[in-house]
Amino acid sequence: MDLDAIKSRLNQLQNTQTNAFWKPQPGKSQIRIVPYKYDKNNPCSELFFHYSLVPNKTVLSPLSYGRPDPVQQFADKLKSTGNKDEWIQGKRIEPKMRTFVPVVVRGEENDGVKFWGFGKTVYQELLGIIADPDYGDISDSTSGRDIVVERQTPAEAGNQYGKTTIRVKPNQTALSEDGDVLKNLLDNQPDLTELYTEPSFDELKQHLGSFLNPNDSPSPEVQESKEPEMVTTEKSSNVEDDFDKLFNS
Repeated sequence: MDLDAIKSRLNQLQNTQTNAFWKPQPGKSQIRIVPYKYDKNNPCSELFFHYSLVPNKTVLSPLSYGRPDPVQQFADKLKSTGNKDEWIQGKRIEPKMRTFVPVVVRGEENDGVKFWGFGKTVYQELLGIIADPDYGDISDSTSGRDIVVERQTPAEAGNQYGKTTIRVKPNQTALSEDGDVLKNLLDNQPDLTELYTEPSFDELKQHLGSFLNPNDSPSPEVQESKEPEMVTTEKSSNVEDDFDKLFNS
């Protein structure tokens, strides 16, 4: 086994994933949404993630591809009990949606197409723009429109997470006037489905069991990170019972 070759390939894949995403920095940036090579009908891809299920790790939910997710099933079970604390626990563990669009950052066209991921607020605003016939197809490679993205830090926005706003430019422009650059941006795009690994149903069940019963996890000296903070309720035993009834009965 060539360990050096394996390490080199691992680093290559990790760098590819890192370079495939764009995150707006504080201040203003100008971007262009491009037609998505792998879904020409819609540049927006909706994926679902678990953010607190595994310490310091984001886990893709199979719901992203229409497949069952045991964590979502358990969350639905908790929310249906009529107990307020269990409803809160269920709401906390269910996967959250994040939307991705392929973009080109103006001034950085040579870096190629990257994915910009954002939450519900920006998504709703963007959908409103796309649905408005006055704007037309803002992703069109010959007559689309650029978008100015303004990112405020938490201190500037006066909240915990900061704030992102978007403004569509009034002028219609080409994605690129250079034919070779245009072809490269349209043909050489990362495939979003290859950038995240989908866990199996059983793997998610194990993650959920460890999340609900952290004392059953490996000792701290062999764990890579600390245990997740749990929501403590008077009905915690009921939560464990619900888990056993749903998956172990």
